[in-house]
Amino acid sequence: MSEQGFLAPGEAVDLDNCAREPIHIPGRIQPRGLLLALRTDDAVVTQCSENVADVLGTGPDGVLGAPLGHVIGTDAARTLLDHVAAVDDPRLRNPVEVTIPVGGTAERFEAVLHHAPGSATATRPAVLVVELEPFSGHAALSYTSTYEPVRDALTQLDRATSLQELYDVAVERVRELTGFDRVMLYRFDADYNGEVAAEARREDLNPFLGLHYPASDIPPQARALYEKNWIRLISDVDYRPVPVVPTDDPVGGAPLDLTYGTLRSVSPIHVEYLQNMGVGASMSISLLRDGRLWGLIACHHYSGAHAPSYAARAAAEFLGSTLSARLVTQAEDDRASAARRSAGVLARLVAATRDDDAPLTDALTGTPGLLDLVDADGAFVAAEHRVGRLGDVPAEETCLRLARALAELDVEVLVTDRLAEEEPELARIVPDAAGLLALVVPDGAVTVWLRREVVQSVDWGGDPRNKAIARREGDTVRLSPRKSFARWREIVRGTSEPWTDDQVDVATSLRSYLAEGLLLRGRRDIRAAATLQRSLLPTALPQVDGWEIDAVYEPTGGGLAGGDWYDALVLDDGRLAAVVGDVSGHGLSAAATMGQLRNALRALLLTGSPAVRAVEQVDQLLRSTMPGQVATLVVAVVDPATGAGEYVTAGHPPPVVVGPDGGVLAAMLGTPPLGVGRRTNRSGTLQVEPGGGLVLFSDGLVERREESIVDSLERLRRATGIVTGAAALVAAVRDPASDDDATVVVVRRA
Repeated sequence: MSEQGFLAPGEAVDLDNCAREPIHIPGRIQPRGLLLALRTDDAVVTQCSENVADVLGTGPDGVLGAPLGHVIGTDAARTLLDHVAAVDDPRLRNPVEVTIPVGGTAERFEAVLHHAPGSATATRPAVLVVELEPFSGHAALSYTSTYEPVRDALTQLDRATSLQELYDVAVERVRELTGFDRVMLYRFDADYNGEVAAEARREDLNPFLGLHYPASDIPPQARALYEKNWIRLISDVDYRPVPVVPTDDPVGGAPLDLTYGTLRSVSPIHVEYLQNMGVGASMSISLLRDGRLWGLIACHHYSGAHAPSYAARAAAEFLGSTLSARLVTQAEDDRASAARRSAGVLARLVAATRDDDAPLTDALTGTPGLLDLVDADGAFVAAEHRVGRLGDVPAEETCLRLARALAELDVEVLVTDRLAEEEPELARIVPDAAGLLALVVPDGAVTVWLRREVVQSVDWGGDPRNKAIARREGDTVRLSPRKSFARWREIVRGTSEPWTDDQVDVATSLRSYLAEGLLLRGRRDIRAAATLQRSLLPTALPQVDGWEIDAVYEPTGGGLAGGDWYDALVLDDGRLAAVVGDVSGHGLSAAATMGQLRNALRALLLTGSPAVRAVEQVDQLLRSTMPGQVATLVVAVVDPATGAGEYVTAGHPPPVVVGPDGGVLAAMLGTPPLGVGRRTNRSGTLQVEPGGGLVLFSDGLVERREESIVDSLERLRRATGIVTGAAALVAAVRDPASDDDATVVVVRRA
């Protein structure tokens, strides 16, 4: 290590190695006391600070390897060792007052004890660290100096009704206990940037209240130490570090871990930082929430060195831990109140979504609505081919574009308060939004809350971009902590008010209920579609002398009702008409479209329209009243007396004409489906010989995933010469794994 105790020889100090400093094993202490390290099995001193001669009158050579009683006196040693033997963790019962003979005079010390972390193993005992500070002159834990102000502070904390009031009480009482010139409550954000949320100071000092400081001011390893050791004192910023000798523990071979040391020397970079601020002494108290560092009570002294008694420091630490607990309680109270309100809104929303008579969009945008559940500038839901909107949201088409883009991301919940930075593709769709919370239910619904940009003015304690200054040291240039702490204002753009964990949690809960609600609605629609489809299929097929008519409809393997239908009827002129159609999609919408097309075509044929003209008129009906829907169709009309007939297709396979030598697929007419493209309808002719037949079918009968349509049609052609019934034909030809409906009409001439 270097003379500073942290870096290798010749290594320049910069911001990167500042963040890598092993600050828990500095190999040095502050000189306001001395340090002894000893084995717990025989109380022999193995390490000490070099200043033992200045404090006890005996140098390291007379201390190292000596029993503790030879170093501090038999009585003092017995007091400390008995204390350690009586408790599981000596840190919980500090300090211990002892009297040590020094040069013929009895001197009083406060001993602070702890076991070095990780020093005990299966083969060696733990190392006991003894830190001795000269007695402060204040009666430890006296009524007037400690108990009374702590009791009053606890009373005030208990009476506080807001977080800010808690902050203000804490800084005032800590300053009263410790006597520092300035005491600040320093609160971290999610990125560990800090803000001064409360302050108690000398009247002549400039205020720091409201200033922000970058996360790099307190690097990660320092924050980790704050979570373990809740208080740290630098009584004199200009101190000269005292080395621990030897640097490495003779037994374990590693540097002494001073994570829990009260005298632990701090990073020289941090010392320089404090010197740049004009601070003469510093103390910090950790504020924790769920074991994580939430903030600090930071104490600064400007008029020179300042060393509060251990009792005052312990009382201030106790206030910090009490404040931490009180903060958690207050936050939990606020959270529980918000959770109760949200639970009530969520329950009413869920109940509304269970109303089958109300569209899902109406249920979520009524009263209460999405904005009552999660606060935002606007919200919308896209579900069941509808869009419902609340508040400040874009036009319906833009909402649909955003919903489609979210569905393509393959996420269930998306949360961002920096939309342009984190999801630029989505930001281009809604450029006026900076924050987005979205729920995506696969094949069901997309629910979105939007927040506008919130332009923030952030006052920093110095420009956060200039975290260091360059300094030449001989032939090298290193970075040092910044010197400027003047107020520097930054305008932050492109962000919204952040979404809280509670808001995300309640929105996620809504997503699960939406998925369940859509499933229930889907089952209802499936039942309704199946009922509608069964009601629209012929209940009986016509009876024609010399002819047999058979038909079957089989839905998908999942039982979903689709848009397939068939029909057979005798026209006024005695001809026999057979129809097979297929509306794209499944469910209630497809079944409803199917019903309208089926009835319209039946009416046109019965009123005498030629098949070609009837198909043209059905296409006009679909384009005019059901835009966006697509259907295919095949119509065959046969004269029972002669077997002569014609057929018309619209994007549908032509019929198979069955003769004495087997089936033959009629000629493809090449016309587009209904509702698509420009129509040029024409008909084809066919002849059904005695003993022959006619097979009309939907593509679900012949399509196979791993087979060409040519091979599938060939399989159908061969089957028509072997089987006669419609159901038998489906069983012989259809792919068992098909996810499409299959419909067949067989017309045979006796």
